[in-house]
Amino acid sequence: MHDISLGEGNTPLVRSHRIGPELGLSNLFFKLETVNPSGSYKDRFAAAAISEMVRQGKRRVIATSSGNTGSALAAYCAAAGLGCKIAIVDGAPALKLRQMMAYGAEITKVRGFGLDADITRATFEVLQRMGDHPDAELQISAYHYSPIGMSAVEAIGREIVGQLSTQDKQADHVFSCAGGGGLTLAVARGVRDASEKGESGTTTRVHCVQPAGNNTIAGPLRDGSDHAQSVECTTKISGLQVATVIDGDAVIAACRESGGTGWLVEDAEIYRSQRDLARLEGIFSEPAGAVPLTGLKDAVAQGIIQPDQTVVCLVTGSGFKDLDSVDAMLGDNACPTVSLDEFQRDSQ
Repeated sequence: MHDISLGEGNTPLVRSHRIGPELGLSNLFFKLETVNPSGSYKDRFAAAAISEMVRQGKRRVIATSSGNTGSALAAYCAAAGLGCKIAIVDGAPALKLRQMMAYGAEITKVRGFGLDADITRATFEVLQRMGDHPDAELQISAYHYSPIGMSAVEAIGREIVGQLSTQDKQADHVFSCAGGGGLTLAVARGVRDASEKGESGTTTRVHCVQPAGNNTIAGPLRDGSDHAQSVECTTKISGLQVATVIDGDAVIAACRESGGTGWLVEDAEIYRSQRDLARLEGIFSEPAGAVPLTGLKDAVAQGIIQPDQTVVCLVTGSGFKDLDSVDAMLGDNACPTVSLDEFQRDSQ
């Protein structure tokens, strides 16, 4: 247990009721990181990072976020009594910003940040200088910047192995979304750690799925390169708009070692998967949380997944964090208001 905890971790692993059978898969599971305290897996990161800062006597967090990291850090800073200043990625959903502010964080959106590689790189340099003050620390949810925080995310992989073992199953494939790549790397390390301790007797292939408009890791991984690449980000999927490499090289190495590969998916298909999760599984996910399922669909279509294999898709964040995408899903379907007489007539 971390010094500063809000009850993060040990999230459910639930069997697919409808999507799996429709894809021809008998053992598809979803890891629901949506139930963490601030609504995403980033609470695991924040709990470890903020607890370490408290132990070191630090008083101010400097951070960058497109939403979930900022919300998590703001929540745990509130619990710990730390100040929290966050540079926001251009295009971040308004509700995520309001969540950060509700926890008391000071936030500023930087035009072009997260979309343009040069602006993103320069913004990181400014943040690093701010984080160099004696009472402050820069917290970015990537191993390159915050290895202590990211080490806590590895528990996702260990939990998957442990939860499946109670059903006498072992994961053949895990599909993870990636922006900077830290989550995918953490899951690969967590699964490997559990396997090395004898908790799993099979090799779990960890797959990196990215929007095609942010092809920093998945394309190079699939094409046989050892190195991630900077890009001009065009995807609209919040949380995965990371135009620079960050943890990309290590992600490629870890996924390739596991036997996994990279998958690039279009924004339109991601939104369809978000709808499918809600309407076929009862899982309310933000678009980024639907990216792993979208990659799985492509893998099934290409014959990579066998029908009896055990597959896990991460669902990384709650749909309550991005209501604009839910509005797009619903279209013009508004809740009607009628009189009691009209309601009675309609019920007959």
